[in-house]
Amino acid sequence: MSDPTANSAAPDLLDLPPLIAARFARIEDKVGALMRTRSDVVAMQGEALLPLEACIRSAVRPGSIALNIITGPYGETFGGWLRSCGAEVVTLTAPFTGAVAPQQVAEALRERPEVDFVSLVHAEAATGNTNPVAEIGAVVREHGALLMLDAVASVGAEPLLTDEWGVDLCVIGGQKAMAGPAGVSVVSVSARAWERIAANEQAPRRSYLSLLDWKERWIDGGRTALPHAPAQLEMLALEQAADRLEAEGLEAVLTRHRAAAVATRAGVRALGGLAPYVVREEDAAPVATTLRAPEGVDAREVVTATVALDAAVPVQAAAGALAKEMIRVNHYGRAADRAVVIASLVALAGGLRAVGVSVDAEGAAQAAGAAWDAVVAG
Repeated sequence: MSDPTANSAAPDLLDLPPLIAARFARIEDKVGALMRTRSDVVAMQGEALLPLEACIRSAVRPGSIALNIITGPYGETFGGWLRSCGAEVVTLTAPFTGAVAPQQVAEALRERPEVDFVSLVHAEAATGNTNPVAEIGAVVREHGALLMLDAVASVGAEPLLTDEWGVDLCVIGGQKAMAGPAGVSVVSVSARAWERIAANEQAPRRSYLSLLDWKERWIDGGRTALPHAPAQLEMLALEQAADRLEAEGLEAVLTRHRAAAVATRAGVRALGGLAPYVVREEDAAPVATTLRAPEGVDAREVVTATVALDAAVPVQAAAGALAKEMIRVNHYGRAADRAVVIASLVALAGGLRAVGVSVDAEGAAQAAGAAWDAVVAG
C-alpha cells in the first residue's frame, strides 16, 4: 500500500511560479552585499567549482604567468586549470599546518615580476587553515596582478571584504557557513578583471563556463532577461540563506563561527590524545578544525568509532594522503553551535577510547564551554 504522505511536500517544491529576472537580480544583490562588493555579481547555476574554473579560463591566456598559492587541495586543482590554459605556473606552497605569509607572496612576485594572475583560497575547510587575504591582497595590488579568491568556505564565517582587499574575482558558495545550497554559486568580477577577460581571445564563449556570456546577455542588458532557465530551487534556497544570515546579524554569525573554532581547539587540548593540526590560533579557519591523530593510530578508525557512537556529529576523516593522520571537525553553518561542538568532543572521546587511547571527556567539554562563552562575551 502506498504512503499517502510520501509526496506531501512536492507541491511546495514543484509548483512554484517562475523565478523572474527581477528576483534573480535581487538575490545577486543580497549576496553581493554580503561579499562587501560593488562590482558586478553573477549567480552561476552550479557548484562553486564552476565559477572557479570559469574565472581561470576567462582571465588566463597562453603566455600568462600565474602565481598559484597552495595551502590545501583546491589550490592544487587551480594549478591544473592554469596549466591547461597555457599559463606558466609559479607555485607557492605552505605547509597545511598553517597559512601562507604575505612576505612569501611578495618575495615570489619580486622573483617573477611578470606574474599577472594570482590564485588563492581564503579558508581551506579540508585542511583547517585560513590565509591573511587583506595583507596578501595589498601585496598583489601593488604588484598589479589580478587576484582570484576562493571564498567558498570563508563567506559568513570570517570577514570577507572583497573590494577593500582588492580582490578582482571572488567566488563564494552557500553550502558552508551560510548553511545554504551547494547547487548555485556566485562570482564577483571587478572592472579590470572584465577588461582582462574581454581582451582574452581564449576566454570561453557560448559555454557554461563563459563569464562573458553572462556579462553581455545579462549584465549589459540591465539584468532584465535571464539568459537561460535558472536553477530555481537553489536560487530560492540561496536567498533564504542570505536572509537568515541577515536576520541573525553578520557579526553574530562571525562570532558564532569564531567561538566554535576556539572552543573546539580548547576542548581538544583538554581531551588529550589529539592535537590541532593547524599550529597557530591565527591560522585556524573558523569553519573546521583539523586534528592530528595519536601516533600509531589510524584516524579513520577513530572517526568510524566516533560516528558509531553519535552519527549526528560533524566529524570525518581527511581525504587522500592525509586520511590516516587527520581528523576533521566541521563547525560551519548550523553546526557552529555550542552544543554541537561539545557533542563532537564527547563523541571523539568515545571514539578514542574505542581504539585504546585514554582521554578526559568531561575536561574537554568544560574547556570547550568556557572558551565558547569567553568569545561570545567578548
